[in-house]
Amino acid sequence: MSNSIIDGFHMLEEGGMDKEQYEKLSNEEKYEIIGKWALEARRRNPDVFDALIDWVLDDSQWSEETLVENEQILIYGIFARFREQNNRLRAYLAELEPSGIVNPAVYKALDRFDDELAGKPHDERLQDAVSTLFADFSAMLEPGIRQFIAGSKTGSYCTETEAVDVYGYINYLKDCDAAVQWALFMPSYVEAQQKGFSIESFEYKKMPALRFIGRESELELNDGETTSDGTVSGGVPLGMQERMELFAKLDTMADYKSAWDFDILLMHHMGLGVDVERIHLYWGRFMAADAPVPEGFISFDFVPENNDKAGLPFVSQFAFATFFGDMEAMHKVEGYDSDAMYDVTRNIILGEGVHIPYPDKYWTAEVFVDGFDKPSNAYMFSVHRD
Repeated sequence: MSNSIIDGFHMLEEGGMDKEQYEKLSNEEKYEIIGKWALEARRRNPDVFDALIDWVLDDSQWSEETLVENEQILIYGIFARFREQNNRLRAYLAELEPSGIVNPAVYKALDRFDDELAGKPHDERLQDAVSTLFADFSAMLEPGIRQFIAGSKTGSYCTETEAVDVYGYINYLKDCDAAVQWALFMPSYVEAQQKGFSIESFEYKKMPALRFIGRESELELNDGETTSDGTVSGGVPLGMQERMELFAKLDTMADYKSAWDFDILLMHHMGLGVDVERIHLYWGRFMAADAPVPEGFISFDFVPENNDKAGLPFVSQFAFATFFGDMEAMHKVEGYDSDAMYDVTRNIILGEGVHIPYPDKYWTAEVFVDGFDKPSNAYMFSVHRD
């Protein structure tokens, strides 16, 4: 493994900032510098983690002859450097903490990262392999051990959405690195994303069991545009008349009304990765858990706790964000990963260190607070909180 991969990580290095100049800055300016470092690390580090995974899985890189060198690379060249960086970052933040500008979520993220780096993975499935790695590095000659350590490549930059067969130790290190960075730069990033509109309210909800009842609506695509699975959508979006009939039918089910009865456009990928299953959209409403499903309608059950299995039932925990301002700006797509409301809601969650259960229980919904025939100005985003 070349030093270029080791050095590819964008670390907060000793001497990386001019100490004399740094001391002259205000606390806000110091925190801004740390945030800029975190943003650049978020842009660079995911690809380097994927290169590290490739190296660990490459049988040709592992032999008795390379074992000592590889231990120096992995344990001391990478894991130890991240521990040193975390200690350095804690020192910088401790100085700024009295000013009240430090996002508290960063400390939880650092604690989790340090646990993982110390060989204490939170995923019980990996504990034996990681303990073996730290106790006897020669175990890395076993391809099975290296598979648990490496995991699978998950992609670049933002939320690493590629589907994986094995989620390994390095995948969790990659997640921990991201969590630290998101906590540092996301709050200011979210502020910058609100162009022409603003967050009105934001809260986390945990609802009792619910049943979503509605009908599927195909994406309304431009000529030549394809769905995420690479195939052209074969259906048509539900028109206004069809939506009126749909919600009129749900209105007749007053005995099964839930405590969360907004008209919504539910979106999910069937519990699979976005690179595996295209997005599915459903107009409908959350009803009581025992609500009957009318003929011609579809239903999805939601429960308060995660059963740790992909797909249904989904989890009835979510972030709920409402917005005010220019309606067109709220729904703008250009410059966003999805659209403005989606991105801002997701990024607040990431900045607060709350878990998004992707892909297994991932879903979102556009919320029509004033009814389906009015523009939406609210968003639901699946989360899972302990």
